[in-house]
Amino acid sequence: MATYYGPVHTAGNAVPPLDDDLAGVLDDLAGIHPGIDAIRSGIRLLALDRHDLDKTQTLLAALAGSSDGTDVLAALAHLIARLATADTSPCLRTLPLDRQKRAQQYGEIAQFDLTDPELHQSVSEASAAISSY
Repeated sequence: MATYYGPVHTAGNAVPPLDDDLAGVLDDLAGIHPGIDAIRSGIRLLALDRHDLDKTQTLLAALAGSSDGTDVLAALAHLIARLATADTSPCLRTLPLDRQKRAQQYGEIAQFDLTDPELHQSVSEASAAISSY
C-alpha cells in the first residue's frame, strides 16, 4: 500500500529556477553552434523538469554515472577526441602536421580523463543513494 505524502504540486514543492552558475554557463554557450544550442536546451529541460525518484536516478547514471562508459559524459569525451583528430575533423588537415598531432594528443588525453571510471564514480554513488530509500 502506498504512503500518502500529501499534495506535491504546491508552491513550496515547485522546481526552482536555474541557479546563477548553471544559467550563466548556458548563456555563455549560446550561439556557438546549433548542436551546442540543442545541448543547452536539453540541459535546461533536464534542470527545470519535474522528475520522480526513478527518473532522477536514471538521469544521473545516464549523464555521468555509468560504470561501463555509456553515459553523456563519455559521449562528449569521444566527441572531443573526434573533433581534435585530423582523420575525423577535416578542417584540421590545413594545420601543420605537428599541430595536428598535438591537437590529437590533447583530444585523446581529454577522452582518457573524461572516461576514467573514477570520474564517474561519485555520480554513480549519487544515483545508487537514491535507490537505497
